[in-house]
Amino acid sequence: MKHILQKMFEHKSLSREESREILLNIADAKYNDSQLSAFMTVYLMRSITLDELSGFRDALLERRHPVNLGNVKAIDIVGTGGDGKNTFNISTASCFVVAGAGEKVVKHGNYGASSISGASNVLEQHGVKFTADSDRLRRSLDGSGVAYLHAPFFSPALKSVAAARKSLGVRTFFNMLGPLVNPTLPKYRLLGVYNLKLMRLYRYIAQEEEVQCTVVHSLDGYDEVSLTSPFKVSRQGSEQLYTPESLGFSSARQEELSGGDTPADAAAIFDNVLNGNGTRAQHDCVVANAAFALTTLDPALSITDAIARADESIRSGNAMKCFRQFVELNS
Repeated sequence: MKHILQKMFEHKSLSREESREILLNIADAKYNDSQLSAFMTVYLMRSITLDELSGFRDALLERRHPVNLGNVKAIDIVGTGGDGKNTFNISTASCFVVAGAGEKVVKHGNYGASSISGASNVLEQHGVKFTADSDRLRRSLDGSGVAYLHAPFFSPALKSVAAARKSLGVRTFFNMLGPLVNPTLPKYRLLGVYNLKLMRLYRYIAQEEEVQCTVVHSLDGYDEVSLTSPFKVSRQGSEQLYTPESLGFSSARQEELSGGDTPADAAAIFDNVLNGNGTRAQHDCVVANAAFALTTLDPALSITDAIARADESIRSGNAMKCFRQFVELNS
């Protein structure tokens, strides 16, 4: 690691193979927390390269615990995190809205490392017990429309760095990797990123994999469609700029999307949104993200019709019904 750190401090980048080997060593717990912290902070001072991101991803997928949920059409909805905005669990809520609209979701998530409440935090608040058992995950997918894959159960390297990430408390390159290493390798993905450079890197990787992938970024720094600013959407080789108003929404303020001060606060907001009792900003933000997930699954679906389907999923009670079934199947 000393040699690698010296190379990086000299502003040199790693090859794809070097990056792969480092992540394999991390997975094997060959570095101490001080070395890991030094390595991770390099990427706060410079951008990650495509070769580095791809090599890290190669290693995580090589060492993953694969999951076979059958030949089911399903989407992952996940953001990088690390945008520093402390939002409520927008992507996780969107998963159940999509399920309530009749689609399947294989959500890959983790505890919050740089935020108060990650997907795993908010689900645990509801009594959910995580599992790596394929049969249980399949029952959850069949019964509720959602299977949840708690990342440390499937990627040993993510478990190895959990303590160092938490102690740093800031975004690391592992935030960039999380959305790329769902162990089911879903063919449909809605991914949120915190800057435009990462949007382009994700697009290159999606093209290499030949998956249906939509990448979103709000220009004021959110790793999702926040409706707090104009936002870019990249899919199938094209980019489009939207404003909240162009989709029939009002602009939101940052404080309206706050996740509160504790996971319990975030869970209460999550419940209100799925129950149809969220504020306008909370409701619209989740609907917007769910809508882009629906258009990813069905590119022929107009964004207007997708918004209507997502809105109806909440108002009809179907989104909350799916969530209650999910909790019952996973408790």
